[in-house]
Amino acid sequence: PPTKLMFSPPSLRRPSGGDLLASSGDFLRLWEVSEDSSTVEPVSVLNNSKTSEFCAPLTSFDWNDVEPKRLGTCSIDTTCTIWDIEKSVVETQLIAHDKEVHDIAWGEARVFASVSADVSVRIFDLRDKEHSTIIYESPQPDTPLLRLAWNKQDLRYMATILMDSNKVVILDIRSPTMPVAELERHQASVNAIAWAPQSCKHICSAGDDTQALIWELPTVAGPNGIDPMSVYSAGSEINQLQWSSS
Repeated sequence: PPTKLMFSPPSLRRPSGGDLLASSGDFLRLWEVSEDSSTVEPVSVLNNSKTSEFCAPLTSFDWNDVEPKRLGTCSIDTTCTIWDIEKSVVETQLIAHDKEVHDIAWGEARVFASVSADVSVRIFDLRDKEHSTIIYESPQPDTPLLRLAWNKQDLRYMATILMDSNKVVILDIRSPTMPVAELERHQASVNAIAWAPQSCKHICSAGDDTQALIWELPTVAGPNGIDPMSVYSAGSEINQLQWSSS
């Protein structure tokens, strides 16, 4: 089944005027959505396996906002793969973690981060592929990290969530290993997180408690934790969320 859908950054427009859509699952697939949204046509299927028509399932991907021809995928086979989608070729493939990689997020043009079942958050720089920086390891060694969101308005900050946990962990890459905040007001597992596109202090989380919570992060967290600034209640569990860009 598909694991993620994402439209291309606005700067990457098709000659026809339509939009480019990507999906991950068995492969990375690109689709063209017509300008009037009446048709969706396949553009390409990207498979990095040299020996088989099959590849290890992809768990997620992220589009590079700065260089939108570049798209990164992650897989259960412990790798992250960076594609040049204009040429339909692999730019590089890295063994990123010790276990399955569950999510990937771009920061700068050549810098991305990933989270894994090995409970770590790691940052990679394509200019130095031999090394990575571990900025967080969960104190719960058997609880995989599932999702990662990088704050595009302030690249010092990231957020991640753990499997079957009601907690959102906020990280500052200048202070590795220790979270700067932990948001713990959900009543069940958190499934999705997203930073606000126009603000560096706001993040939304959603989960199995049927709630989407919007948080404003203070400069310093108080002793009793942080309360959400607003709450939206849905009719059932929330699996994914997305901010409007405007």
